[in-house]
Amino acid sequence: MRLIIRSGGESAMEEWREQFKRHAPDLEIVSWFDDVDPASIDYALVWAPDPGRLATFPNLKLIISAGAGVDHIVSDPAWPRHLRIARMVTPRTETEMAEFVLTSALMLTRDLKRAIDQQARRHWELYDSLRVAADMRVGIMGLGHLGIAAARLLAKVGFPVSGWSRGATTLPDGLPSYAGPDQFPEFLSRTDLLVCLLPATEATRGILNRDTFAHLPRGASLINAGRGSHMVTQDLLDALDSGHLHQALLDVFDPEPLPP
Repeated sequence: MRLIIRSGGESAMEEWREQFKRHAPDLEIVSWFDDVDPASIDYALVWAPDPGRLATFPNLKLIISAGAGVDHIVSDPAWPRHLRIARMVTPRTETEMAEFVLTSALMLTRDLKRAIDQQARRHWELYDSLRVAADMRVGIMGLGHLGIAAARLLAKVGFPVSGWSRGATTLPDGLPSYAGPDQFPEFLSRTDLLVCLLPATEATRGILNRDTFAHLPRGASLINAGRGSHMVTQDLLDALDSGHLHQALLDVFDPEPLPP
């Protein structure tokens, strides 16, 4: 059986080979950039494969995404739709994302950007009030492995947490969850800090838009750790300029990388 890999470039191939030799010694590993017979490929482990290349492997049985997302695969019009896609989501991946969301939530709750700006200006103004985690209702859009891990960690710190997904999903520890378009407005109305961890699909493209922001309470904040394609940038700028949204922390952009 032969696995072809495109992830991390040629410099990462030695480590991939070492890991598979340890855990799957009968599997032959080849690089995406090797000259190989396409018919000999059984599995493909990829990140951002060249458009059309996966369709050239007639005996391909499985596609493995070298990360939690699959948009870099399904954005290829020619990807083999009859195949299953496995995602690489490890406990460490979940922890990394959950801790990023927690750090971002605490920064926005404590308004740390304001403090950093004041420090840079060497001018201190007292805050009218200081919020703590219990004052900030967090709503998580996207309840896959990463969303559930983030919800669990935020709740442990004291944030009131709820979640929303396109299909019904149960959150751990009895945390409230919402599903589908009918429950989306109610979910948003109970959210002071909106966290987007949705996958990138045609259904989620542009979901962070003026209508979504309008259902949030005035003064709400946003964390987008999903994909840049979720955001309608001008709608975000308008919501911030009007004061309807207080702050936004973006981990992803469209396009990426940002132009100079």
